[in-house]
Amino acid sequence: MVRHERWVMLTTLALLQILTIVTGVWAVTTSLDVDAMTRQPSPDEPTASPEGSPAAPVVTAGPVLSGLAARAGDGPLPTKSTLTRQLTDALGDKELGARVGAVVLDAATGQRIFAANADTGITPASTTKLVTSIAALASLGPDARFATRVVQGATPGAVVLVGGGDPTLAGPSAKPGAYPKPASLATLAARTAAALKAKGVTKVTLSYDASLYTGPRVCSCWKPNYIPDGEVAPVSSLVIDEGRRYPSQSTPRVTDPPRFATAAFARLLGRQGISVSGSARPAKAPAGAAELARVESPPVYALVEHTLTFSDDDLAEALARQVAVKEGQPASFDGGAAATLQVLKRLGLPGGVQIRDGSGLSPFNRISPDALARVIATAGSAAHPELRAVASGMPVAGFSGTLGNGRRFTSADSKGQVGLVRAKTGTLNNVNTLAGLATTKDGRLVTFAFMADRVPLNAEPVLDKLAAIVARS
Repeated sequence: MVRHERWVMLTTLALLQILTIVTGVWAVTTSLDVDAMTRQPSPDEPTASPEGSPAAPVVTAGPVLSGLAARAGDGPLPTKSTLTRQLTDALGDKELGARVGAVVLDAATGQRIFAANADTGITPASTTKLVTSIAALASLGPDARFATRVVQGATPGAVVLVGGGDPTLAGPSAKPGAYPKPASLATLAARTAAALKAKGVTKVTLSYDASLYTGPRVCSCWKPNYIPDGEVAPVSSLVIDEGRRYPSQSTPRVTDPPRFATAAFARLLGRQGISVSGSARPAKAPAGAAELARVESPPVYALVEHTLTFSDDDLAEALARQVAVKEGQPASFDGGAAATLQVLKRLGLPGGVQIRDGSGLSPFNRISPDALARVIATAGSAAHPELRAVASGMPVAGFSGTLGNGRRFTSADSKGQVGLVRAKTGTLNNVNTLAGLATTKDGRLVTFAFMADRVPLNAEPVLDKLAAIVARS
């Protein structure tokens, strides 16, 4: 047995030596390029699949994530007759109810590829956030930030906490790790204490200024259950944790956000060795008051992305108020609506938008499908890179935000387009809407809006089907 194993080993070594010699001779005679044998294919080179082996059914985010800008000639337009037939059939679904509007636009040219009641004003629900977001980016700029400040009061021992309209300001109970990373009330307190101690001050009176926003904190256009149910908090320019009493829970919302935030700030100052005498009261900061400390929100582009991905009502209302401030309108619900329309007009967008708030909670808002689709096309245009966060912030079907909750794009007629659609959802009682963009199978970027506001129960699966038809057209 030992002799047999030794013979096998010697035979194997001999064969390997012969193979090495033959390979070397062949390499010399054929000018073998060793580099060509060992280098990896470049990203631009196609990689062949084994003959007869089907491609693995990998679910990816597809071209929607890689190509947000529209360029004329990005593939041919889908065949209108086929698309019209398929969408018309789907729009006949009884789950959509009695009033439905739909449009599909070529993103590059604005040409209508399909339209049904495209100019009819329909309750948009949270797709209202698309017009709020594009107005915020265009008016404020994508890199703008909102500052929460502490300034010197009328006397040396007085300080004023001044709200700058940042609803994401994190209170002392907020857990770290949120994205985008919010400003911190604790950081503001530490900086304030350091500035005061540098002046030899360790005891202060504290007041707060939430005068940046005006008018009612709750819209008369909202249903009375919105705040008790945790949909939104009273709108204020001084607020922590979006008005949540407990940051990780949507309910309860605090009834007086500025007072609640200031009380938390006073406690944080105490931990930093600054005692606060008396109770904090509202007061206007003195004109030209010296700034003691400040913290700033994430940039507007990140706030817009968060607003759209998670359909954040509080943040949408704050963005609308900030647009009002920048555009010279009253920082109220009415002023925010007027300022938003002002910016849309400046962008050259047509009419078809009537809004009462920035979040879409109002059942009295009316936006046409055509207007929504054109807003999205403008945001994805190479001519407006400052608006790109509208496109990048919309949820991706089956992956993120309100389209990644396990309920959307799950049926047989839509799950094949998971990852191939970006869209903003909208939901109110008897209202379902979906507006977004997709790249067709031939590489054409199109935008769409499907809206129904007399829905018997739930039309979300039908809207997903409509968007899937567009994506595979």
